[in-house]
Amino acid sequence: MSIKDGKRKNWGSRSGKSKKLKADDSATTILAHHALTTDLLSLIARGEPSLQEAAKCLLETRTTKNSKPSNLEKVFSTKLGQLYRGDCLTLLSKVEDDSIDCIFADPPFNLRKNYENGQEDEMPDHEYLEWSYTWLEACAKKLKSGGSFFVYNIPKWGTYYASFLNNYLSFKNWIAVDITFSLPIPNRLYPSHYSLLYFVKDGKPNTFTPPRVPIKTCVRCGQEQNDYGGYKMKMNPEGINIRDVWTDIPPVRHAKYKNRDANELSLKLLDRILDISTKPGDLIFDPFGGSGTSYIAAELKNRKWLGVELGDCSPIIERFKFIEDDRSYMEKIRKDINTLFTDKALQLRAKSGLPLDNYQISDDQIKRALGSFQKSMDL
Repeated sequence: MSIKDGKRKNWGSRSGKSKKLKADDSATTILAHHALTTDLLSLIARGEPSLQEAAKCLLETRTTKNSKPSNLEKVFSTKLGQLYRGDCLTLLSKVEDDSIDCIFADPPFNLRKNYENGQEDEMPDHEYLEWSYTWLEACAKKLKSGGSFFVYNIPKWGTYYASFLNNYLSFKNWIAVDITFSLPIPNRLYPSHYSLLYFVKDGKPNTFTPPRVPIKTCVRCGQEQNDYGGYKMKMNPEGINIRDVWTDIPPVRHAKYKNRDANELSLKLLDRILDISTKPGDLIFDPFGGSGTSYIAAELKNRKWLGVELGDCSPIIERFKFIEDDRSYMEKIRKDINTLFTDKALQLRAKSGLPLDNYQISDDQIKRALGSFQKSMDL
């Protein structure tokens, strides 16, 4: 998630600062800037003919600040994927329509964050949205029929994104991803979730295989938090249905799992998204590479992937050198899916003397969880 340096950013063309527009500028000059700025809108309102002509062309072509050519360089590849450095719109222009199975996008949030090498994160709202609508529309065109589109952002932008994407795709879910240890913002309710929009092209997803999750239990004794009454034996031994509120996605803060100074997505988040919407061999695209979490997840799950990052790609490339660390972590987190109880919960229940025979639990899991627990107790 990065943009080009400059206090007035131009995220579409990545060309830096905007030039002040004047009423006597020609339509050609205005078009060269590709910018619907506040200055331009003000002059249009006063009825300047050349500006009206220019604005009409901009709106009809929907190239707002995005049609300037930018360099695109292939910087890394594996047997499954390819990574480019450059503007995502440039790469999208070279991708065939209806060719991608799943797109995950985590764009800059426009929150004035500072990224590496002085890169910043600030635009007027209307410019940010114009840029957003351009890449959202371009992505939607590249999805296969039945393909899935996930967009991760703060709820403010999620409201605009959802309204826009309803014109192109079919809404499936607004997923709330809980934020742990977030800081409050004055004069607002405590902001405690990111929005993860889930859209599908042409209504019905080609793949919809959400993982099941364990029941919630007390972290001290392993007691289930909900009373399932006489239905305990009838519960699916692989766990309960996943909801659209995800409270179990940990933030990446520990240095062992963090690959850059800026924010980084949890591997667990991408593992779940790809579980839900893809199968091995599918093609995944992420237009904002960041630290490369989506590419790592795709690689580990045997999905083909296509990636692009405008800024420094070295953290992504470096991360692939140590992909076995991510593999070990993914194996660890995947032990807690498609099971009714986690191994830790079973150990706590055994220590607390809580029964297990009310539920259908596989002998293999009991042996694995309680066998290691008994060894530790014997020591």
